[in-house]
Amino acid sequence: MLSFLIVEEDVHYFDKLVELMDKLRAPDGCPWDREQTRETLKPMLIEEAYEVLEALDSADPDDLCEELGDLLFQVVFHSRIAKERGEFDAYDVCRRVYQKMVNRHPHVFGDANYETSEELLRNWEDIKAKEKEAAGRQNSKESLLDGIPEGLPSMYRTYQMTAKASRVGFDWPDLSGLREKFLEEFHELEEAVAEGEEDQVREEVGDLVFVALNIARYLEVDPETALTGANSKFLQRFQSMERTLKRRGRALKDVPLEEMESVWQGQKTAK
Repeated sequence: MLSFLIVEEDVHYFDKLVELMDKLRAPDGCPWDREQTRETLKPMLIEEAYEVLEALDSADPDDLCEELGDLLFQVVFHSRIAKERGEFDAYDVCRRVYQKMVNRHPHVFGDANYETSEELLRNWEDIKAKEKEAAGRQNSKESLLDGIPEGLPSMYRTYQMTAKASRVGFDWPDLSGLREKFLEEFHELEEAVAEGEEDQVREEVGDLVFVALNIARYLEVDPETALTGANSKFLQRFQSMERTLKRRGRALKDVPLEEMESVWQGQKTAK
């Protein structure tokens, strides 16, 4: 179990972490850490972020605490490199995000009054635009959807784009509308398959997946987590089917689809 007893030394651990990074990057520090650049650290940043996601799914607080620390270390690492370039340091990062979060919650720290989270989100982009204006920076975004990283995995990019669009009311009013859209896209996929046009089939598959991800977003379900669960369920049932057929002395490659389907359904019923 994690201990939440705060001692005086704990409040200084961020300082100690920054000092640790300074030591690792120093001439008498770690050769490997000194060699790292923004480019070489990119894969590690992504890896650590995904490990945090895995820890969230594991529901193990000790694991999550450790993985969040590893991700924080990457933030401190990049901040140290920026400091060496005369750009900013880790304390600037903390200061900026602190000020930004205070500014973006005027209903908590100011006089604004938002009754619902939906009302807040509708004003979120206006708040961000005012921040840039106050800082003397022109808002370079011409579209509400500008600013979503192109390198974001397509699944999450779809989720973020449609979430932003929904904030201004561009969304289905209810789930039945999404159902009709899904069936429409599936019908268009069937037509493309019948015509044998590979490019058209690829496009229609993309449209179908796009709607499926919209359903997840509409229901406030993380599609990655949902798909991970479905993958795990398929893996368990398929392997169980393999074991059942093996006990019967049957090689999977020799079993007709009808028999596999029967065993598969048996696995579902057993669950």
